[in-house]
Amino acid sequence: MIFKLFTFPITSIIKLGEKIQEEADQELYDLTIIQQQLIELHMMFDMGEMDEESYIEREQELLNRYKIAKEREKNEY
Repeated sequence: MIFKLFTFPITSIIKLGEKIQEEADQELYDLTIIQQQLIELHMMFDMGEMDEESYIEREQELLNRYKIAKEREKNEY
């Protein structure tokens, strides 16, 4: 009983951290969000709001996330 009293705060923090990580991963690898970000990125580049180097770097990052998201989606089914 006493052990549970001392470990409860630690256990709660761990569970909270796991929940935060799960939600962050869900948003980070949400296909709809990634697609929207790609569209916004392309629009910013077309309007001259960013240089080509930054565009290519950010696009590659988003495409990598998209690929991971598709793999995760495939593994869920």
